[in-house]
Parts: sequence; structure tokens; C-alpha cells
Amino acid sequence: MKRAFDVALSAAGLLASLPLWILFAAAVKSEDGGPVFFSQERVGLNGRIFRARKFRSMIPDAEAGTGPVQASEHDPRITRVGRLLRATAMDELPQLWNIFIGDMSFVGPRPLRPGEVDVMGDGHVVALHDIRGYADRHRVRPGLTGLAQVYAPRDLPRAAKFRIDRLYLKRAGVCLDLKLLLLSFWITGRGKWEQRDSKV
Repeated sequence: MKRAFDVALSAAGLLASLPLWILFAAAVKSEDGGPVFFSQERVGLNGRIFRARKFRSMIPDAEAGTGPVQASEHDPRITRVGRLLRATAMDELPQLWNIFIGDMSFVGPRPLRPGEVDVMGDGHVVALHDIRGYADRHRVRPGLTGLAQVYAPRDLPRAAKFRIDRLYLKRAGVCLDLKLLLLSFWITGRGKWEQRDSKV
């Protein structure tokens, strides 16, 4: 039932959002002449690797000098167009295609990059797959939105976010998914996705 809902809604979303794709692509390209899309490998259902695409919201080659670093709210690498796209989550519009073909779902744990690490409070680096709850996340398709995406502050440690993901796995159902989708549309309408401490 959930998969059928994902296919139907993503197909409708892809068709309805076509004018936005054209508008955003033109805006991204006109700002600095760089590529329109940015793609990364992500870990999905049962640990399968897939490629997720977004509208580019950072300067070209943003990770060339730093390596993979999670963006902060006032990250200087983010472009002017990118700030608007990220605040409304419109940079993730191309992931409707990932949902349509089955890489992702509308609701689920956020898809993470393979080999990601987290830095503990004492500066100790820990691989995400060594944090309790990491493997549990791959029992379902990752989501465009979810419990952690909606409610967790940006700087919440990954271990805490994984606990929220496990809570979603226990409570997942039609009602919770619809609630999270509606809250996500509300956050998008308010342009508050980058303000993780006061989303709802």
C-alpha cells in the first residue's frame, strides 16, 4: 500500500512540478554557470547503494577543499539561489524520481552517504555504521521526509537521530506518514527547513 502511494504521488508530483524544474534549473545555471544538478551516492533499503540527485545549492566543487562536510545554516558555500532552495526543500525536488523508481519513499529515515562518520563531543570520530540503530534504518526505504527530518534539530548527534528513526520504525503507519507529509508541506510553505530548532 505504501509503495503504491509513493508511485502515484511521485508521478503526480513529477508532472505537476515540471514548470518548477525549468524555473529552478534556469536560476541555478544563471547564478554561476555551474551544473544544474548535484548527485551523491546514498544508502537505501537493505544497504543498497543508489544515486540521489538534487538541484545544486552550493558553489561548484563545494567539497573540493574540505571533503564531505555537512552544511551549516550560514554555510558560505551555499549560493543565493541555493539558500531559497534549501529553505523550502525545493533542492530535493529531483528525488521525486528516486521515489518513483523505488530507491526512496516519501516518508522514512533520511538517506545517508556510504562511509559517513560522526564526530563525538570529545572529538572522537566514529563511523556511522558503528552507532547503534544504524543498521535498523535500512529495513525500510529512506524517505524524503520523516520523523527525524521534521522534529530533530540540525545539530542533534546522529545517535539521537537514529533513536528517532527507530521510533519511526516502531510506529510507522498510514496516519503517521500522512501527518509527517502534511507537516513537511507546512514547513516548506513557511521556508523553515534550514531552521531545525523551530520547524513546527
